[in-house]
Amino acid sequence: MGEWSEYFEDFPEENPADYVDNRFNPKGAKALRVADAKVADEQAKLNAEIASIIKKHRKPGSSGSGGK
Repeated sequence: MGEWSEYFEDFPEENPADYVDNRFNPKGAKALRVADAKVADEQAKLNAEIASIIKKHRKPGSSGSGGK
């Protein structure tokens, strides 16, 4: 047998990544992955913005770890 990707190309119904709610739905699975990637990208941007706000408002000389 070749690579797993070759196997799933021949038998897409065997690919667990193509199931949504325990049903074979490759288009729905792809749409879900795209939506998840968009959410992850937006969250990364928000995290960066929060980090910059914290950095901007941190007291000079503080370690930033929250410890003593």
